Amino acid sequence: MAALTLVALLTGCTTDVGDFGKPPAPEDVIRVTPDDGTKGAAPDQRLRIDIPNGRLESVTVTKSQDAQDSPVPGHISDDGLHWDPDEQRLALAAKYTVDVVALDGRGRRSARHTTFTTHVPEERFIGYVTPENRSTVGTGMIVSLEFNREIDNRAAVQRAVHVTAKPPVEIRPHWFGKDRLDFRPEHYWKPGTQVTVALRLRDVEGAPGVYGLQYKTFSFTVGRSQVSLVDAAAHTMQVRRDGELITTVPITAGAPRTTTYNGKMVVTEMLEVTRMNSRTVGFGGEYDIPDVPHALRLTDSGTFLHGNYWAPNAPGRVNVSHGCVGLRDVKGGSSDTPAGWFFDRSLVGDVVEVVHSKDKKVAPDNGLGGWNMGWKQWKSGSD
Repeated sequence: MAALTLVALLTGCTTDVGDFGKPPAPEDVIRVTPDDGTKGAAPDQRLRIDIPNGRLESVTVTKSQDAQDSPVPGHISDDGLHWDPDEQRLALAAKYTVDVVALDGRGRRSARHTTFTTHVPEERFIGYVTPENRSTVGTGMIVSLEFNREIDNRAAVQRAVHVTAKPPVEIRPHWFGKDRLDFRPEHYWKPGTQVTVALRLRDVEGAPGVYGLQYKTFSFTVGRSQVSLVDAAAHTMQVRRDGELITTVPITAGAPRTTTYNGKMVVTEMLEVTRMNSRTVGFGGEYDIPDVPHALRLTDSGTFLHGNYWAPNAPGRVNVSHGCVGLRDVKGGSSDTPAGWFFDRSLVGDVVEVVHSKDKKVAPDNGLGGWNMGWKQWKSGSD
């Protein structure tokens, strides 16, 4: 009887240890969402860690994207039962690794390691940015992003682009349709300003099922101020540096049937020599000049300020061009001509303003023509 009683007591003691001493499985204590092994988790699926009782001791979440690992910041709730990331949306095309240590209600420690991957979108969008990184530009430069497809969620994309300046100045965005977003201050930049553009477009949904790809930062410097005033009626161009007139050169503008746009235009491209063919800008076969020297592009539609060697007597006397502004030059180009002198002293981002032409004002989205729009109207074009 004594032996049987001892066996019974020992058996009972062993049963108690099995019921209450054995730690539960980690997945029963630590619940991770999305589940371990999930593939293609949606970006709006919530990442969350929960325990029913006890407290979370430590949580480490790592995101691997584009062959780079980075920590995912988050916080444990005051009661110690939940962990949430600081950023609510998951990154696309990423692998997440979760490591958690927790104590249950009986003080028993559990650890859990899980992984999951997120959705890899089939369609992406990018923005082609003007100006170039690390460039030195004129005071009229406008930051312009042209997207490779239409943006339906313009507000989300706009929030993901940050343009800042040092010294600081108010910079506002303006949309032209659904595929172009420009940024500028109210007035021309001050010389010496450092401008930084941060694109945080990666994983931003610009259109249904279409996500941004870029996560990059670039900058540019504003150089000296040069603003040139073309008077189409007087056949002259006044060149001003930092507000002071430094020279006046003779020009030829658009002929009566092919007048030059009025308004403020910004140099967006500088070409030592280029071919100009009338058919590429909507005309017939009026001209095809293979070696136009010292060409500075002013509009997307084909307005240039360039050297003119084929009508040497026109600048200063008569308007004969098909809408461009011509300066006296020689075949092959020369730095000793008015066109060569001006080209050598110009920057992308310089402003050329045309007045007294019998034409309309250039459209704000034709090249970097946004300076032709008032500040109030410019600001109204943001989302």
